[in-house]
Amino acid sequence: MAAHLSPCSSSSASFTPSSFKNKTTHFTKFITLIREGHSSRWVSQIRPRNRFQLKSSNGHPLNALSFHGDGNSVGQEQFEPRGKEGTFPVLDSKNVGSKLSITVVGASGDLAKKKIFPALFALYYEDCLPEDFIVFGFARTKMTDEELRTMISRTLTCRIDKRANCEDKMDQFLKRCFYHSGLYNSEENFAELDIKLKEKEAGRKSNRLFYLSIPPNIFVDVVRCASLRASSENGWTRVIVEKPFGRDSESSAELTRCLKQYLAEDQIFRIDHYLGKELVENLSVLRFSNLVFEPVWSRNYIRNVQLIFSEDFGTEGRGGYFDKYGIIRDIMQNHLLQILALFAMETPVSLDAEDIRNEKVKVLRSMRPLQLEDVVVGQYKGHSKGSKSFPAYIDDPTVPNDSLTPTFAAAALFIDNARWDGVPFLMKAGKALHTKGDQSSI
Repeated sequence: MAAHLSPCSSSSASFTPSSFKNKTTHFTKFITLIREGHSSRWVSQIRPRNRFQLKSSNGHPLNALSFHGDGNSVGQEQFEPRGKEGTFPVLDSKNVGSKLSITVVGASGDLAKKKIFPALFALYYEDCLPEDFIVFGFARTKMTDEELRTMISRTLTCRIDKRANCEDKMDQFLKRCFYHSGLYNSEENFAELDIKLKEKEAGRKSNRLFYLSIPPNIFVDVVRCASLRASSENGWTRVIVEKPFGRDSESSAELTRCLKQYLAEDQIFRIDHYLGKELVENLSVLRFSNLVFEPVWSRNYIRNVQLIFSEDFGTEGRGGYFDKYGIIRDIMQNHLLQILALFAMETPVSLDAEDIRNEKVKVLRSMRPLQLEDVVVGQYKGHSKGSKSFPAYIDDPTVPNDSLTPTFAAAALFIDNARWDGVPFLMKAGKALHTKGDQSSI
């Protein structure tokens, strides 16, 4: 059932996956938003095909035929930005002398440990962050700076070929990481964070970025406190909001309205970290850079398309969160639907995020309403394998005993346009399956 939000008080409402009527933003924005005036410099018209090249997170050209992804890494860019030929515009003269302060709100959570801090380190390792930056963790958990560094050091890896100075880079990155404990709805605690940030910024021009790695029902509280008590006084302040962004179209629109009480639209960056996976990057290459596949990329040559997401583990203590949303809202409505839109969309006018988003929206508007007979759902049960026992979903202590929340779903979707008329897009997602991985099959 749809959750109707009360007047911009996030404490009593729950939200989940994003409506695609809102702007869908590539993981590229995670990099571009730390630079001044990014909009005008990152638009580039599509070049001839031999110039349309994408790169993976390790900086090497993507393998257009590598079509599987089963790792946990967060990629760097989906599309190579065009500055001067062959260059990556990390800094410009406007940012010289300024300091970037990144605050990861919800720093003790699973997403921050597994995805956000490793991604920040990857950007730092590959010189994609400004020279002068700091990272602050903010969460309710009591923790010292050293304890935060110890926690995140366990997940940092050098995911590139040149690893000679990996340990040195890690040490340098960890020295830039700090921590402040506080409540998410406490203006006083954010004022204390502001004092610590100012101490590190030492009077310089400060640009502040807040990454909300928290449950969506407290987005508004955090944005309110950060905006009122911890905004930059002489630079920009921006907020990254992870999915889920609303439970449905109405709740998503209401959440946007509440956020805009404290932020302008160009300060809000809605992202889906799944778009940074090399599976998605490789799909972009296969879709637009390969002259062999482009002529046959239609219903005349493709019988069906399968998009599969599988995990070989259950909720593992996250059942309280998962039970509110289920596998459809947690995985299919955002991660897999994004891949479907990338797969099926027409070539965009340019590589600007807005042009790419517009082509995705055209696909989604052409999609036939999903019928109940085209959907299968299920929930994993307990079983034994050899001497090892695996608990059922409802055995998770954070899950109600009578829960009917699906942990597996499969659906057949159809796009009613000239290119894909009659081609089924088979989408499958599940937890506690036999294998772990992401797969797109044509």
